[in-house]
Amino acid sequence: MIDLKNKTPNILVIGDLMIDHYLWGSCEKISPEAPVQIINITSENLLLGGAGNVIRNLKELGAKVDVLSVIGECSISREINNLLDEINVDTQYLVYQENRLASKKTRLMASKQQVVRFDQESIDDISIESENTMLNFYERIVENYDCILLSDYGKGILTENLTKSLIKIANLNKIKILVDPKGLDFSKYKDAYLLTPNINEASKATQIEINNQKNLELAIKKLKSKCNLDVSLITLSEDGIAVFENQLNIYPTLAKEVFDVTGAGDTILASLGYALGCSCSIHEAVKFSNTVAGIVVGKIGSATATFDEIAKFEKSYSVSNEDQIKTFNEISEITKRLKKEGKKIVFTNGCFDILHAGHVEYLNKSKCLGDVLIVGLNSNQSVKSIKGSDRPINDEMDRAIILSSLKAIDFVVIFNEDNPNNLIKKIKPNVLVKGSDYLGKTVIGSDIADEVRFIDFIEGKSTTATIKKIKEPL
Repeated sequence: MIDLKNKTPNILVIGDLMIDHYLWGSCEKISPEAPVQIINITSENLLLGGAGNVIRNLKELGAKVDVLSVIGECSISREINNLLDEINVDTQYLVYQENRLASKKTRLMASKQQVVRFDQESIDDISIESENTMLNFYERIVENYDCILLSDYGKGILTENLTKSLIKIANLNKIKILVDPKGLDFSKYKDAYLLTPNINEASKATQIEINNQKNLELAIKKLKSKCNLDVSLITLSEDGIAVFENQLNIYPTLAKEVFDVTGAGDTILASLGYALGCSCSIHEAVKFSNTVAGIVVGKIGSATATFDEIAKFEKSYSVSNEDQIKTFNEISEITKRLKKEGKKIVFTNGCFDILHAGHVEYLNKSKCLGDVLIVGLNSNQSVKSIKGSDRPINDEMDRAIILSSLKAIDFVVIFNEDNPNNLIKKIKPNVLVKGSDYLGKTVIGSDIADEVRFIDFIEGKSTTATIKKIKEPL
């Protein structure tokens, strides 16, 4: 993944600021007064929520952040101010509106589970005077930012007129403006760079039930067209993120465990904005966002991720070699996605019974012929059929794990047949690689792959020769 550590893009966040209030405790009995739990509160904490959680995520990544919003003259608003001060976010662009109650969500948590939530807030549209004050601030400062994020929680800050004006001015200044949308009608977000609806929001906004890939593509294209977006994006919960620029790409989630999706949308908006503010491509930004979100949903409450956590998370993925060993059906879906991303797929196969230097050089050269190298591995049954009853020396899973640890190899698939023809049909590789001893012979799968390439073996290096040497008397 592209290294974004120590980058400091300038980001402006506009939207509904709120307080996430957590009361933590435990339940050991039921009330005698009513059939409800009695929670013994042991601790509580206040966090910035809504657009504030977007800010927290950005600050944790190292961005320079300003905020533009409307709050009231209430105790909740003072709490918001204090929490912004604590993370060194300037509050000079906050607009104070008389008689407006800022939003506060209080969650009662017992044994890491949310028991109940209660809210305090105003949800009426802000006044025309507040809109005008926000726009005056915005026009003065807009050119200072690398990216602008609109976090809409439907609490009345991002009115239709204000939202349209914010997007128009950003476009005039050639600044990407990203929106986490709210509601059934996305028309007020027209001409934004992208929106980040989840699958349920996108289904309702497009009136397309997204229950398969065909409908997903119809919905994501409809959003792009209807809202005139540069990029159309839908978050798919545990299935990852779908992106449509010129074609549909689906990036699988990287979450190992999901404990709490509270604020996951804020994290995706923040991490996309951060990466795009660092001049990443949309595809680099989505991959980065997927990683950050994968960390955050593994925590309880409105959480953030640091670059140290990102590095640790990526390392945990890279060393999990068994994740690279796939079934026929899994590799079929993976290769379809990779091709949609424009990746060149390389395939080769073999027994790889006792791995030696000749194998490693052959595989390294194979990887150089494309973007992704998939190795078909003969199963124990297949090896016995080809090599005889005394082979293989090493079990198929042992061989698969060793192969998957090689840097050149992206995926390993075990097959039972004597030849990999059925596997090649599943993968439909761009490049099929064989050893130079196949020159002039019929190559299985040559009618399926786009091209066949031949690679020379290192003379004297073979599994058979290694076994013979082991058996020789000392």
